[in-house]
Parts: sequence; C-alpha cells; structure tokens
Amino acid sequence: MGILEKIADIEKEISKTQKNKATEYHLGLLKAKLAKYRVQLLDPGKTAAKGEGFDVMKSGDARVALIGFPSVGKSTLLNKLTKTHSEAGAYEFTTLTCIPGKIEYNGANIQLLDLPGIIEGASSGKGRGRQVIAVARTADLIMIMLDATKSVTQRELLETELEAVGIRLNTRRPNVYFKIKTGGGISFNATCKLTTLTEKMVQHILHDYRIFNAEVLIREDITVDQFIDVVLGNRKYIRALYCYNKIDSIAIEQVDELAREPYTVVMSCELDLNTEFLVETIWKNLALLRVYTKKRGEYPDFEGGLIIRAGSSVEHVCHAIHRSLVAEFKYALVWGRSAKHNPQRVGLSHLVENEDVIQVVKRR
Repeated sequence: MGILEKIADIEKEISKTQKNKATEYHLGLLKAKLAKYRVQLLDPGKTAAKGEGFDVMKSGDARVALIGFPSVGKSTLLNKLTKTHSEAGAYEFTTLTCIPGKIEYNGANIQLLDLPGIIEGASSGKGRGRQVIAVARTADLIMIMLDATKSVTQRELLETELEAVGIRLNTRRPNVYFKIKTGGGISFNATCKLTTLTEKMVQHILHDYRIFNAEVLIREDITVDQFIDVVLGNRKYIRALYCYNKIDSIAIEQVDELAREPYTVVMSCELDLNTEFLVETIWKNLALLRVYTKKRGEYPDFEGGLIIRAGSSVEHVCHAIHRSLVAEFKYALVWGRSAKHNPQRVGLSHLVENEDVIQVVKRR
C-alpha cells in the first residue's frame, strides 16, 4: 500500500470516528500517523526527480507569494503592482511556472511571486501543487487570491491544502518546551490545565515517532495537532493576507461583508480599485522598518535608509550596513522613537523603531 492510500485510509477513519471524550485518544494517534505520512509524501528524499521545481532566488527585503485557484487574477495583479509582465488570460492555468516581480514601496524592494494556480488535492502532489507549496514555505507573507464572485468554500479549501503541508497561517508556535534526550525516558510536565492532551497520549505520539527519551513542558492549553507540530519541528508559521478580487461584479453589501473579515483586503484588478491600499496592507503585514544612518558631523541620509524587520536591534542594523561592523562596534547614538532622550547612547541589544536615526561609533 502506497503513502497516498495510507493517508486516504486514515482520513476516512478520522471522518467516520465520532468526536467525543471517549474517542479523543484514538483520534490523536490517527492524527499523529497522518502527519508522519504527509511528511514522507512531501519529502520523498533521493527518489525525487531532479529539475521538477521552479523556485527562484530570494531577493529584495521581503518575499510575498501569490497563491490561489486558476483564473482569480494573480497574473493581472502582478502586472498592476510590478513592472514585470505575466501572461493573463480568460482560461485556466495561464501561468505554468513561477514569475517574480518587484514592488517598490517606502524604500523597500518587495519580491512578489506569481505562482501557478493550484487545485484541490495539491498537498497530495496533484497538478503542480507540491512545487507551488515548496515556494510558499519560503515566503515572508502568503497572499491568498480569491474570487469574490465564487463560493466562500474556496478560502477553506486553500487553507486546508496549506495546513496539510505544515504551513500555519496567522498563528504562532505553541508555547511548548520540547527537547530530545539520550536517556531518562519521557519527562512530562504542564503549567496549566490541559483539556484535550494527556500524558499517556503524549507518550504514545512520541513512541510513534520513535522518540523514547525527551523532556516535554507544556505552558498553554494546546490540541493534539499543535503538539504534533512541535514534535515535527518543520512547521512554518507564516502571516497570510486574503485578497478578494472582482468586487466590481458583486453587490456593495457583499463587498462590505468581505472587507470586515480579519486579514482581508477587497479589490478589483480590472478597474484598479483599492490597489494602493493593498500595497500599504502588504507593507504593514510584513512588519518592516525603515531606519536612517548618520555619520559624525553630518546630516542623516534621509534619501537612502535601511529596511529591517520589526523587533530588530542595533546589531541587526550593523549587519545590514557591513558584516564586519559588529566586531569594531563601540557604541551607537540613536535619535527617534526608541530613544529615551535624543540622542541616546546604546549598545548592540537596543531595539530600534521605525524611522530611527543611528550613528555607529567604532573602536579605534
């Protein structure tokens, strides 16, 4: 029996099993086996054929992947937002490979990838789903393109496909300490009340993955699926933005309802409606900062600036300027929101904020 058949059998058994307190343990073990088979399916190792992917080199300050079903307007949007041309047509599967473009906004270069449309069952390797999802895992933001004129189930189907391959949208990693040891058996502790997970279930899930010595400390109430994610350790927690296209073809009441959903932007590529707000929302969701550098005795360089991630420190700024600067670092002077007074003398661990001005002083 192949992996696909095993996955289908387990999914069938899960759907048939009634969910209640008595079946929680059995369902947990089934989900553990299902996750293991899906990892094997998507990581075939040496048996994978060479040259079947279409990943492109990562460039710019951030990467955004466009994912959606065929003919939802991904190529049209790429043409609108970037200077790249991607073939757009009224027929499905117009785009057959990955086409990169570049959005220039607030001094940042954001790489936008137009990926081929995926179909239901992409997580099992149907169509070019495996290659599309492999590229999506490298993105800083996944923009899910949806057709506002079609059923709401399209969103659920795409989420299911991405969840199946270990991409977790708009969530964070569970607050669980997990470490594999060389001996001592399995040590289990929880600092809160657990409603679905038990020590016995944790032990059986770990044994199923051939882990017999480990330390587990659970700091929040999590589900079986979340614990499996921690054990596998290869899950990608990526921010997602839902973009509903073709709003010019639906009633204003429907547009208002869609626009109120979380992580959602409504637009029309054809009429160029709301594209500027979309780019602004992409920038906010990428959580990028722009900081300026200053030399001693000179004015800050407000023409250039450095693009860094939110939560970055002075050390990250030094790396962005030159990789050898940290070794010669003495202190830095900071003007802006992160400074208690202007200027403030800080060290490498000082966290910077948007539009801060930084002067790095080197050791002589």
